[in-house]
Amino acid sequence: MSVIKRQDLAKMTEKLLKRKECKFEKHEIEKLITMFVSITGGVNNKLDRTKFRDVLHISFNMTDDILMDRVFRAFDQDSDNYLSHEEWVIGLSTFLKGAQDDKIKYCFVVYDLNGDGWISREEMFQLLKTSILKHSSEEDQDENIKELVELILKKMDHDHDSRLSMSDFKQAVESEILLLEAFGPCLPSPKLRDAFLEELSQEQAKY
Repeated sequence: MSVIKRQDLAKMTEKLLKRKECKFEKHEIEKLITMFVSITGGVNNKLDRTKFRDVLHISFNMTDDILMDRVFRAFDQDSDNYLSHEEWVIGLSTFLKGAQDDKIKYCFVVYDLNGDGWISREEMFQLLKTSILKHSSEEDQDENIKELVELILKKMDHDHDSRLSMSDFKQAVESEILLLEAFGPCLPSPKLRDAFLEELSQEQAKY
């Protein structure tokens, strides 16, 4: 098992503690960095998409390929297709401890599949199609999802331009919090979130 020098761990922890977007306590950051080193084999290594998906699946029971890929993209701030230890900690800070505004921005980024600043009809359809269980024929299902997209637009598209801006999304979620994950689960359930945070207080991580 890879280990990290206490002096190096202390420096990295202090640096992350100074970042306003980091909501973790000192001991939690230390555990997350140690977990990162255990997964990647070294603090200077980076976490790839496959190993990150394993974390999402094992710890948070996520199974949707599109959403797991988008969660990775939301964590990957420099878009290099890998996560540094800082991106890992800061991403998990929003994922596990983010304020409502942080989570609104995060979910919007996840759902904006092409990164153009809007959630389009096509993106809504694609997201809902992968997250809704199939109980009917493909053709019937597509029609049902199209109807659902129109209902969502009617409720959330405040400027009536047939797509959702960040402002539309924020306004809708602030009036009805259940709309935060309208297009599929991309945040942990309270039970799994609490279990992961509890694990950070234990001596050994499971990775």
